[in-house]
Amino acid sequence: MTTATGWAALLLGKNGLRSLALAGGVALHAINVYLVTTILPSVVKDIGGLDYYAWNTTLFVVASIIGSVLSAKCLTGLGPKLAYAVAGVIFAIGCGICSLAPDMGVLILGRTVQGLGGGLLFALPYSMIRLVFDEGLWPRAMALISGMWGAATLIGPAVGGVFAQYDAWRAAFWVLIPVTLVFMLLATLMLPKKSTEPRAKVSVPMVQLALLTAVVLAISLGSIKPSPLFNGLGLLVGLVLLYAVYRVEGSDKHRMLPKNSLSSHGALLPIYLSMSLMVIGMTSEVFVPYFLQVLHLQTPLVAGYIAALMAAGWTLGALYSSSLARESANRATLYGPVFVVVGLALACIFVPQTTGSLLSLCGVSVGMVCVGTGIGLAWPHLLTRVLANVPDAEKDIAGASITTVQLIATAIGAALAGMIANLAGFTTPGGVEGASSAAAWLFGLYALLSALLFITVRQVIRRDTVEGHVDRDVLLATEKPELP
Repeated sequence: MTTATGWAALLLGKNGLRSLALAGGVALHAINVYLVTTILPSVVKDIGGLDYYAWNTTLFVVASIIGSVLSAKCLTGLGPKLAYAVAGVIFAIGCGICSLAPDMGVLILGRTVQGLGGGLLFALPYSMIRLVFDEGLWPRAMALISGMWGAATLIGPAVGGVFAQYDAWRAAFWVLIPVTLVFMLLATLMLPKKSTEPRAKVSVPMVQLALLTAVVLAISLGSIKPSPLFNGLGLLVGLVLLYAVYRVEGSDKHRMLPKNSLSSHGALLPIYLSMSLMVIGMTSEVFVPYFLQVLHLQTPLVAGYIAALMAAGWTLGALYSSSLARESANRATLYGPVFVVVGLALACIFVPQTTGSLLSLCGVSVGMVCVGTGIGLAWPHLLTRVLANVPDAEKDIAGASITTVQLIATAIGAALAGMIANLAGFTTPGGVEGASSAAAWLFGLYALLSALLFITVRQVIRRDTVEGHVDRDVLLATEKPELP
């Protein structure tokens, strides 16, 4: 067994093919996220379904949560080779359904199937790293797989934009199928059939998963009609179900989060709240391509790339922030909410404009970058505090909780964004007038919601100062963010 730890050891020979297989799964999931965001305005123009615009994201993410949570059980029961193959088949079937969709209902069904397969493709590689590589290669393998999100911000909008501009959005889904089959074949050839580790019993928090799905569905159903009463009822039911999740999580032995995570006196609650508020603010990007095409008359390609500036800003902010010393890291964490709120405020000002001027487009772009940069500045240090504030026996569930919280916040944020947009006129009266009103309300309310970060982030810093120092080694190990 080789003990080499350099990039060459990871990227050449059999390890190179294994790396390609694992990174390819995450890349497929990530590229699909930005591809669909870019082509969705063209899809709605062709088959209708504007009322259900946000559902393409909400149900996709809910299914991704389920796939991600089930990945450990799938890996244990099927082994690496078969588990990866099953994930690929599910994802490819979802792509096929989307490509043939005659209406929005079928498309959403396909997106849900895609999300289940994508969640597995997203989570399995992280679990497989320790099974297929020597321990010395683990940090670089993690960095390689995480880096696929950065690549996706370049590839996804480009692929989606080209197909959308030629009115061939269905082909965008078809293209993903053979690429998925190639990675499946590579995984079948290069990954082990069975795990060499002893099988551990894997529990699945089914009650929490069911309740969280019901939360997102309640908010999404409430957004169908532009009626304040109907919307309010959906939101109320969603909040009641979210409280039920809180009660079950606090008492159930099959937990999604570390013990006492939701205690008002613990260190983890403000961290999770800060993470959630940041991710919810970012979900507004779902509507950005549509707003830019309708209000600013931009092409799908340009609109897709401007929307992706949030993710690009996140990556750049995290790369800068992750190597900061303790005091500087605390300052970066405190400055993060300022960037997020300012970015959303800029979007509230410039996105609703219909002048199509270069100034308004620059204002939108700066706003997108600010939101992402603010998240990136704080994100690495929030993640390290999650891991630093749990005992060693809970490190695994704490690590998994980072992705879980991020995905849950994404689903709830997208559902809430759909509710706000529809209530503000996105579908009625629709068109330029409706899109302008929806953009103003969506970014304005999300800027106000994100202002709560000034409270939660200060609580994070205060409790960390009181309870001790963050482990510097953990900080370096988690410098790369996971993008939604």
